Amino acid sequence: MAENVRVGIFRERDDVPLPSYATGSSSGVDLRAGERAAIPPGARLAVGTGLHLEIPEGFECQVRPRSGMALKYGVTVLNAPGTIDADYRGEIRVILINHGEEPFRIEKGDRIAQMVLARVDRLVWEEVMDLSETPRGSGGFGSTGKK
Repeated sequence: MAENVRVGIFRERDDVPLPSYATGSSSGVDLRAGERAAIPPGARLAVGTGLHLEIPEGFECQVRPRSGMALKYGVTVLNAPGTIDADYRGEIRVILINHGEEPFRIEKGDRIAQMVLARVDRLVWEEVMDLSETPRGSGGFGSTGKK
């Protein structure tokens, strides 16, 4: 069962709805544009949401693409997943890129991305002289094959 975590939210404007889950089993809430915009083919733009968050310590929010926008229009979140750190208090802006062939128009209130709350563990480095052996070893970038 999912845990409910309180996240403070401030809206610059109340004419854009709060982020919400599309269904009862959705993993992320839909983020909506707080402004009108147009993204030419091949261009990128940081679209404002008008939202500011107070994320609890030990968590982050991840901004992810909407699959329908990617498939239908070739528009996606450029730095997916984008990370919103717990100590950030500025406006949430979504960096979108238009890989499509037509300009992509955004109206205020359009769903432009989804946001997932994620627990964050802290790394504690343990410097060692050797690493354990694995069958993969140092193979990377396709070394495990395609099939």
